[in-house]
Amino acid sequence: MGNNRKRIAIFGSGLTSRYKRSYCRAYSTAAEKLDIDLVVFNTYGMIGRGNALTDDFESEILNYIDLSQFDGIVYDSEGYNVDGMADKVEIKLKSAKCPVVSISSKVDGFYSIDFDDAGGLRMMIDHFIKDHHFTKIGFMSGNLDHPDAVTRLEEFRSVMKEYGMPEDGVGMFEGDFWFNKGTEAAHYFLSLAERPEAVVCANDYMAIALTNAFRKRGINVPKDIAVSGYDGSVEGKELLPHITSVTRERSEIAYKALKLLVDIADNGVPDKPDLRVTPKPIYTQSCGCEPLDYDHVLETVARLHDEKRYMSFAVFDSESVMLQLNRVKSVRGMEAVFEKNSINFGKYLSFFLMVHVDSKGAPAYSSDFTGPSGNFIPAVWIDKNKEYADSPHCADTSRLIPESSSDRNHVYYVMTVHCAGKMFGYSVVEMTGKDIFDEFYNVWMLNLGMTLNSLQMNDHVNKLIGKLEGLSITDGLTGMLNRRGFDNKSREAIADFHERITVCTLVIDMDGLKRINDEYGHSEGDRAIKALADMIIRCCDSGEIAGRVGGDEFYIFAPDYSEIRLNRFIERMKGYTEEYNMANTLDYKFDFSYGSFLTETDSYGSIEEFLKISDARMYEQKMSKPGRRR
Repeated sequence: MGNNRKRIAIFGSGLTSRYKRSYCRAYSTAAEKLDIDLVVFNTYGMIGRGNALTDDFESEILNYIDLSQFDGIVYDSEGYNVDGMADKVEIKLKSAKCPVVSISSKVDGFYSIDFDDAGGLRMMIDHFIKDHHFTKIGFMSGNLDHPDAVTRLEEFRSVMKEYGMPEDGVGMFEGDFWFNKGTEAAHYFLSLAERPEAVVCANDYMAIALTNAFRKRGINVPKDIAVSGYDGSVEGKELLPHITSVTRERSEIAYKALKLLVDIADNGVPDKPDLRVTPKPIYTQSCGCEPLDYDHVLETVARLHDEKRYMSFAVFDSESVMLQLNRVKSVRGMEAVFEKNSINFGKYLSFFLMVHVDSKGAPAYSSDFTGPSGNFIPAVWIDKNKEYADSPHCADTSRLIPESSSDRNHVYYVMTVHCAGKMFGYSVVEMTGKDIFDEFYNVWMLNLGMTLNSLQMNDHVNKLIGKLEGLSITDGLTGMLNRRGFDNKSREAIADFHERITVCTLVIDMDGLKRINDEYGHSEGDRAIKALADMIIRCCDSGEIAGRVGGDEFYIFAPDYSEIRLNRFIERMKGYTEEYNMANTLDYKFDFSYGSFLTETDSYGSIEEFLKISDARMYEQKMSKPGRRR
C-alpha cells in the first residue's frame, strides 16, 4: 500500500451478515471515490446460537496491530455480540494517535455519526396518521436496554402525545431487534381490546417477524393491519409485502465518516464536523402505499432461487474441502487446496495467510513453536495479478498487509485464524469488486485453523515417534531412565511450570565401586549398582524424576519440593543402605555420597546449572569422608 495514499482502518464484527454487507459495499465505494486504502478488521462474533468460544482468540490480534500506520479509524460497535469484545476493541482504539469515528454508538473521545433516529420515526408516524388516517397504532420496541430502542420508543410516545393519542398507542410490546418475538407480538396485538390499524416496529427484522406471524394467524398485511420497520434492510425489500421502513443511508454514513478522517489528515480538526445523517422513508407495500409489482416479485423469487442453488453448491464445495484439508501433510499442501478450491465465497484478487513465528523462527504450526514473537511469515500466498513482491521472509506489526506495486486503491479484510485455544495468525483477502466475501469465507478460515492445528499435532507426534525409534531412553541394567531419558523428562517437567516453584536436584554416587569390581568382579559391582537404583526408585514417591546417567552416578529432579521432603528422601536412603549392609555376606561396606540443591525457579530455569551445584556438593562430601576409597 504505497503511493502515499491515505490508509483508514475499520473495526467491525459479523460483517458477512446481509445487513453489514451493505455497509461494506458503501465503504468500498466511498474509498474508491476518495482514493484511499481501507484495512477492515472483522471478527466472527457469535458462532451458531451461543458459541462465543472465539472471543479470546479473536481479540488477541489487537496486540499486533500497529495503529500508527493508519490516518484514521472507523469503529462499528454494533456487531460485537460477544460480551467484553467491544470493550477490548475500544481500549485498543483509545490508544490511537489518529482520529476515530464511531458509526453506531457514542464513545468518549471518538467522533460519532449523528443519526436522526427520532426524526425518522416521526416521519413514519406522521405518514400513518396524516396519509393513512390511522388512529389505532401499536408499537413494537427493541429490547429496552438498547439505546436505539429507548430513543425510538421515546419519540413514538412524544409524537403520539402531540397528536392527542395515548403515549403507547393501543399498546407497546418489547421485542428483541431480531426475529424471535414475532409470534408473541402478534398474539399480543391481536389480543388487545382495541385491535391496531397499524404497528410501528423499531427495526425491519421485527417487522418481518410480525408480518409473517400475522399471516399465519390469517391477518393480511396491509389490508387488515399495516406494518412498518426501520433501517431499510435488504430482507425487508425482499419480503412480500415489502416492508415500509426508514433507511439510515449507509452510503452517506460511509462517505461522511471516511471524508472526515481524510480532511483531518489533510487540514487538521474542523470546527464543526458534518456527521449528521438524515434518514429517508421508504413507503411501500406493507403500509399500502404501493401495490405488489408482480414483475419485481418474479425477479426477486428468481434471484432467491439462484442464491439457494448457489448456497447448495457452496455447501458441497465446503464438504469436499474439509475432506481434502484433512489429508494435507504440509502448509504447501494446504495452499494448493485453497488455491484450487477457493471459489465458493466470491471472487478475490489476493489472499495471504500469515502465521506467528517464535523468537527462533519456528512457525506456529510447528511443534517446536514456543510462543509468539510479534512477527509473521506467509503460510499461504496467492497473488492472482502479480501485484505483490515475492513472499516476504518476515513481516512485523507495521506490515500486517503486504506491499502492493499497483497504483489503484485497495480494500483488505483481515481476520484471525485460530483453533483449540491458539491463534495461529491472520488472513488477508482483497475481493475483486466492492462486496465483501460471504459466510463461506468464514468456513474456510475455521477449516484452515483446524488444519494448522492438525499439522502441529501431527508434527509433534512424528517427532516423538522419531525420537523413540532413534534412541532408547531406558537404562538396561536398572530399568531407570538413562541420561537422555532423564534430560527429556526433566526438561518437559520444567517447561510446564506456570509459576515459580521450589525444585530440588540430587546427584548420588556410589562409594567404593572400583574396590567391589576389583575384589569381587563386575557382576557384584552390577548387583551393587542395581541395589542402589532400587533404593532410589523406592524413595521416589513424591513426583521425583530419577535416572542413571553414568556407571555409578544417578541424577534426581524433584519439582515442587521442600527441605522436609529432601531430608526424608536421604534418611530413607540411609535406612535402605543399612539394611543392605546387614544382609550382605561379602566383606565390603555399601555406601553412597550425595549432593543436593534446593531453589525456586520457573519454566526458564536451567536444570543443568542446578545439577552442577549438586554435583560439586556431592564431590565435596565424597572427598571429606575418612579413608575415602574410589
